[in-house]
Amino acid sequence: MTSSAATRFERSEPATLNRFQAASARLILDSHQRLLQRPLLPAEADGDPAWRLYHAPFVVLAHDAAPDPVFFYANRLAQELFEMPWAELVCLPSRLSAEAASRAERQRLLERVTRQGFIEDYGGVRISRSGRRFRISGATVWNLSPEGSAVIGQAASFSSWVPLV
Repeated sequence: MTSSAATRFERSEPATLNRFQAASARLILDSHQRLLQRPLLPAEADGDPAWRLYHAPFVVLAHDAAPDPVFFYANRLAQELFEMPWAELVCLPSRLSAEAASRAERQRLLERVTRQGFIEDYGGVRISRSGRRFRISGATVWNLSPEGSAVIGQAASFSSWVPLV
């Protein structure tokens, strides 16, 4: 992916004025539905899907498809868990969310997602801004692509993590 394609994502913090990043939210939600054949958000809930994704009770992150992918989306719970405000998290190369020792494993995971389209069994150690380590489990990771288009990134969602001492 060219650098212009990698930077095309809107990176301003979700808010009423930008409709809670409606385009990014739609990409994340539609790609999940298409690949996993089920919605990421409960279908019976009312309200704007972009607002609901940003305030979801589970972590949602997405990065672009640059050679060194950078996050372009992080919902509120992701920001809390990684102890970073939106402005910092969406400038972070996603590899830096893992400890150096875990990065090779993480890269193998991303390559597997690229080949298969998604995985639902990911687990690994992540690190917050303050250095706090935590293990995630049962994460779903999927390719992001507008319908009929090439992959332009990957997203992850998880609701299970435990602090490590």
